[in-house]
Amino acid sequence: MIEKLNVYIQPLQSWRTMHIYLPQNYHNSDERYPVMYMYDGHNLFNDQDATYGKSWGLGEFLDRYDKPFIIVGMECNHEGNERLNEYCPYDVENGFFGPITGKGQIYMDWVVNELKQMIDQKYRTIPFRECTGIGGSSMGGLMAFYTVIHYNQLFSKAACLSPALSLCIHQLQEEMNHHDLNKDTRVYWSFGTGEVSNVQYFLKNIQLFNDEIVRREAQSYIHIVRNGGHNEATWGKQNQLYFDVLWK
Repeated sequence: MIEKLNVYIQPLQSWRTMHIYLPQNYHNSDERYPVMYMYDGHNLFNDQDATYGKSWGLGEFLDRYDKPFIIVGMECNHEGNERLNEYCPYDVENGFFGPITGKGQIYMDWVVNELKQMIDQKYRTIPFRECTGIGGSSMGGLMAFYTVIHYNQLFSKAACLSPALSLCIHQLQEEMNHHDLNKDTRVYWSFGTGEVSNVQYFLKNIQLFNDEIVRREAQSYIHIVRNGGHNEATWGKQNQLYFDVLWK
């Protein structure tokens, strides 16, 4: 079951739609549920909502998964380059897409201080960090990793699919250097060989952070999708794997 909530993000002065997945028996029980917050929420559940007409099929997957969840799919800003700005925590001068004005921290401060409280009050969540995860792909994958580092006191798990790490890899290294990482943290990484021209370069960037996570005695898992592309079809095929890695 998918509910849509329109919320106003005051610091960004923008309305946004939240796509909320609730377990099938939600209204017939008093059970509380772990929560995954996920970027690009419009691409997760319904093909008709997805930017390119293909979703991750996440709702159908969770309907048959053996562990129930609430998913908060956070729709991106579709105006101009605002998705890039909001899904990047740092200013980038010479990126592949041109200059980026990083609003990611402003956005996530709103998520942790307002949206999460709203979700915890409206729905029967288990609000503790051990039961709260974050996920996304591409720029959303970058933000998922940034979030689990910068807000590790609130998020214990991150699914980082095809993350755009190279855009601000040095800033992310500094981010890790300035934050503690709880040993129960779990991070899932993936990318498809069909989406990158240099597989070893992309893998090296991920391994850089993977090794630091392991050094801190937390858990990190890398999955390489042979011939996988930079698209919802490839990401959706990983639903089972990243949920198993993060939650089992």
